[in-house]
Amino acid sequence: MAAPPEEAFLHEACQAPTSGFVHLEAAQEIYPVLVELGADPGALVAEAALDPHLFDGDGEGTFVSFTALGRLMALAAAHTRCPHLGLLVGQRTALSALGLLGVLLRHSQTVGDALHALEAHLSVRDQGAVFGLGVHDDIAVLSYAPYEPEADGAALHSERALAQAINILRALCGPDWAPTEVLLPRSTPAQAEPYGAFFRAPVRFDQEMAALVLPAVLLQRPIAGADPGLRRKAEERVHWLEALESSTLTDELRRYLRTAVTRQRCRAARVARLRLVHRRTLSRRLKAEGTSFRQLAGEAQFRVARQLLADTGMSMAQIAAVLDFSEPSAFTHAFRRWSGMTPTAWRRLSRPQPTDEPDGAEPQPSATPAGRPERAQPRADEREVAAMAESRAAPAGNTLIARGIPLAGYRRDRDPARVLPPDRSHADPAPGA
Repeated sequence: MAAPPEEAFLHEACQAPTSGFVHLEAAQEIYPVLVELGADPGALVAEAALDPHLFDGDGEGTFVSFTALGRLMALAAAHTRCPHLGLLVGQRTALSALGLLGVLLRHSQTVGDALHALEAHLSVRDQGAVFGLGVHDDIAVLSYAPYEPEADGAALHSERALAQAINILRALCGPDWAPTEVLLPRSTPAQAEPYGAFFRAPVRFDQEMAALVLPAVLLQRPIAGADPGLRRKAEERVHWLEALESSTLTDELRRYLRTAVTRQRCRAARVARLRLVHRRTLSRRLKAEGTSFRQLAGEAQFRVARQLLADTGMSMAQIAAVLDFSEPSAFTHAFRRWSGMTPTAWRRLSRPQPTDEPDGAEPQPSATPAGRPERAQPRADEREVAAMAESRAAPAGNTLIARGIPLAGYRRDRDPARVLPPDRSHADPAPGA
């Protein structure tokens, strides 16, 4: 089916998803991918507890839970024995799937403007994850990170989004464009060839984040055929949609902290400066919403830690460094406080291996960092001691931090208010209404 004319996106009765939901177009291609792999999409949709008519239409105007969509992809990957299912879905998803936001990107003045727009305005299409754009010397890094508390299939979501980002950049830069390298927060699959074939660049697995590494000079490249008039209209419409969003300060901070936690920028004082408010004001407003900065920062660290433990082979030392802990033992102490068990125990449970131990020998991990599970904590044994000793000695490997690209060193060459938008007390009429 041909993509609708860009003007149509400017006048359609669109709306932004609510917190935790995403436009179905983000993964509309999962249905034909499953059919091609010989699976029954209807049965998998039912198993994921989703609406059986989810894929009946064209997806426009349909919202789906980000967590449920991740669960569907995880079930589908297991059923089809296709570990790169997220890649297959993403590589079939075009720029037009972003709707109005896609129009804004296509008609931005430069590639950098387009990627900043993707970072700043993704919430009008996806409120389950964030894009982040950072620059360090001559390197730019476009990252993607789910921030939903229980984002099943996070690794699949991430590779899907990076594949779509590649399609976006090839629409802006030409079909032959390729990144410098690709980073994926998942263990190396048995067959990595599909990744190299699509990305056309070195792919590094077992990374702390999902990201495309680009030459920074690319951000200055003008976009051929960009129409300033369409850009202004799309931007007005996007701002109008954002003004209608009912997100709280807690929602905005969760989005920010998901990328900040791996950039070692997880500090209340910094966030207060970005919000242009005093730190006490920030604390007071969060308290009124029933939370605190410390709790939100802990949740963000816990989510990242769980994903890296479950989906990658990163050592405890590497994960501790990513989350800005002084040493692996400090990370272990914090993780035990969040979950009631050590990270090594969590990793064994999330990546089960055949053992001679009876079922139920270990407690199940808690779903949230608040409180401890009812079962007793496992005591540190010789395996824990050996694992900690190994993690202290383990080299940092090929992560960004180890390769001299400190995430805390990224420059932000845009208005910080675009990271955490100011409060909106009212919404203006829709542009053109």
